[in-house]
Amino acid sequence: MNGEPFLILLVEDDPAHAEIVLRNLENFRVANRIVHVSDGQEALDYLFHQGQYADPKHFPRPGLVLLDLRLPKVDGLEVLKIAKSDPALSKIPIVILTTSEAESDMARAYECQANSYLVKPVDMPRFASLMQAFEFYWLDCNKFPGANA
Repeated sequence: MNGEPFLILLVEDDPAHAEIVLRNLENFRVANRIVHVSDGQEALDYLFHQGQYADPKHFPRPGLVLLDLRLPKVDGLEVLKIAKSDPALSKIPIVILTTSEAESDMARAYECQANSYLVKPVDMPRFASLMQAFEFYWLDCNKFPGANA
């Protein structure tokens, strides 16, 4: 967050997509810790410090969530709704990162208070470019409450 390291929670069920995101963030030297979970229930467990993620010292709250929509166990929109309805989580920026270009998915995501909606391009150079723009905007330019405290 503006030079301060913070945790990014990547919620992505497709291992190939997760690898692309992780590799691109690594290539752009994003110094933040990235935790990858692969389904909606695991994301909720992490966010609410439940199950294997119960210890907040080892599993701190993220400063930003990258959330896929189509997830096993709990759908991404449901994860978004639950997180944004909780006072302790509601201010965490949640960026939807999905293959869906459906207008209905975009509308529902914003109705559920998504902070941004990004569509994963199918070609690698465009995906890398999208991740570079994401990194520049969200991690270099965007201001977060309490970042200068």
